[in-house]
Amino acid sequence: MTPPIRIDPATGLKAFATRAAKATEKIAGVGYMPVKDETLITLPPAPAGAVFNAEEQARYREYNQSRAGAADYITMEGQFSKYLEDVYSAPPVEREALTDDCDIVIIGAGFAAMLLWYKVREAGFRDVRVCEKGGDVGGTWYWNRYPGIACDVESYSYLPLLEEMGYYPTMKFASGFEIYEYCQKMAEKLDFYDRCLFHTTVDRTEWDEASARWIVSTDRGDRMRARVVVLANGSLTTPKLARIEGMETFKGEAFHTSRWNYHVDLKDKRVGIIGTGASAVQVVPEIAKVVKELYVFQRTPSTIDVRDQRMTTPDEIETWSKEPNWAKKRRERLARISSGRTALKGNDDYLSGKVDDYRGPRRTPERKLTPEELMQAQLNTNFRIMEQIRARIDAIVKDPKTAAALKPYYAYGCKRPTFHDEYLPTFNLPHVHLVDTAPVGVNRINEAGVVHDGVQYDLDVIIYATGFQWMGAGSFNMIVGRDGRSLRGKWAEEGVRTFLGLHSRGFPNLFILSGPQSGGGQFNFTRTMESQTDYVAWLLKTARERGNVLVDVSKEAEEAYSAHCREADLRTRPLRDCLSYYNGDGNAEPGSLAYYGGPEKWHEIRMQAQTTLDPYVFEQTAA
Repeated sequence: MTPPIRIDPATGLKAFATRAAKATEKIAGVGYMPVKDETLITLPPAPAGAVFNAEEQARYREYNQSRAGAADYITMEGQFSKYLEDVYSAPPVEREALTDDCDIVIIGAGFAAMLLWYKVREAGFRDVRVCEKGGDVGGTWYWNRYPGIACDVESYSYLPLLEEMGYYPTMKFASGFEIYEYCQKMAEKLDFYDRCLFHTTVDRTEWDEASARWIVSTDRGDRMRARVVVLANGSLTTPKLARIEGMETFKGEAFHTSRWNYHVDLKDKRVGIIGTGASAVQVVPEIAKVVKELYVFQRTPSTIDVRDQRMTTPDEIETWSKEPNWAKKRRERLARISSGRTALKGNDDYLSGKVDDYRGPRRTPERKLTPEELMQAQLNTNFRIMEQIRARIDAIVKDPKTAAALKPYYAYGCKRPTFHDEYLPTFNLPHVHLVDTAPVGVNRINEAGVVHDGVQYDLDVIIYATGFQWMGAGSFNMIVGRDGRSLRGKWAEEGVRTFLGLHSRGFPNLFILSGPQSGGGQFNFTRTMESQTDYVAWLLKTARERGNVLVDVSKEAEEAYSAHCREADLRTRPLRDCLSYYNGDGNAEPGSLAYYGGPEKWHEIRMQAQTTLDPYVFEQTAA
């Protein structure tokens, strides 16, 4: 048996074997399969002449204002900490605490960490350690293993390193279980497992000026001294629970979708699912196949667009096997699509290079439109898409009252779009019931189930599909920089301040992947991570060439970039005029979360920085 900590004779570095065993073989499933019924995979035509006029704007505004203040979430501590427990792995592998030096510590073991390891290893950095709170690799695909889980971005562009792995996804929108297994294959081939400390949560990372090192402390007693720390936690990693009166009194089984309890058999059970976002849209059709009664508690409906899933064909595999960099080329084509909906639908002819333009015939405007006219044109386009999505509901859902409740009234894309061909018809089943809790959500939970509007819904199981904190990685609280402030403390006092979303002044040799204000990849997370990990690898090499100097950024560069993020957010805000996690349920300061300047602008700023080196503060150190 391989010891948990050993010395690699080839490098002289410590290597690890801390991967945990699977908790139960019941953890298995598939994504959504292809649907042949044309009525389910076709949107009704766009209404002719439909525009987002003052009347429709007022309707949207009323719809959103009625929900203001309804988003209220609890901290998963004390009696609610059980919703964060790792239910997928056996107990942690016992090991001794690490109190030595290393070059790089990466926090998180998902796509970003594996891509970064692949690139820094190629650049000659081998003394790398990865702290991961879960029992295996995969990040979001480790934690989210609910029935029906699948990727929303086409897997041929989403899965990283497909050419290097010689792998072809089995479906266009791969099952989350397939993606998780692919992560394990990558980790094995890239020797990533040797770098990983699983079931290891970083409690605190504090800068030590005297040694010019980050002191990384964990819940396993580690106190590692790292020259560089990289946060690769992801942007949607911390689950959240809606605050509902009495939820702690429920006597049945309850769990969050990101900690799916496969020990709970749902067959012939009365099940309630609270929330109708991206996870619930995938869960509901699957569990409806086995439960006795299903109650779907909905505060705000999602947009349910056509998915049109399909299997990968032998002809495609044959073609791709002969085309160098086939997946990279496809990913680059996907990145040229400016419309989020068009990108997520994934036009095969365009992405495979068979046609040069994904938009088809276009009219040439008689004159150049003003920014205001361009914004209105985009709002009109989004409105027509929403009209089609609402018409789809009428065409599929038989009960008029249920259909009306399922119709969303907000700008397309201001909440996370969803795609599914079996979700809407599920509400035609006699044992599936939509409980409309608009505008403020479920009233109360008691020992027997959910109470809403005076009606008691007796349940055996409650499933919380209440989502995640956007840009809410807990690690921001425990990163302590030069002035003794935490990263979140700095941002609370000054507002979010970064350069490129990857640096924050006063935190030298710290890189934040996929954090607030970061860009570079548009709708495909993998392309974002390719851009950001390329950048980190470049800067590590640059620092090495200068004698392993410390890297920070100037106050001027940080302030200018953060002001740009604010301006870009405000300029495009009409496209996101609703309450969603994208804007902190309406409470986030402009420019403090996602980057809305567009990938071209982000890359322009990045390339200028890499050419001039002006934003960087390089510091020599004796350590």
